[in-house]
Amino acid sequence: MKKQAVAKNYSDGGFQPVIEKCIGCSRIVEQEGKQFCTSFLDPTAKWKLGFCNFATHAKPEINITKVRINPLKAAKRASKNK
Repeated sequence: MKKQAVAKNYSDGGFQPVIEKCIGCSRIVEQEGKQFCTSFLDPTAKWKLGFCNFATHAKPEINITKVRINPLKAAKRASKNK
């Protein structure tokens, strides 16, 4: 028994149109003149906290801060654990 490819109907009301922040993502599909995200129903909810984890066009910025450790305190802590 062969499975037939079923076309998704994004404009049936379940999927919401993409927002400006989504423009440029490779997960966007256009149907009936509107653009929809193939990975998530409501794109505005994904961008609500600042960044969409499904976005293929944007990468999050990771800030690494170097912590300076006092060598005297480090030696004291090491000697307590023995």
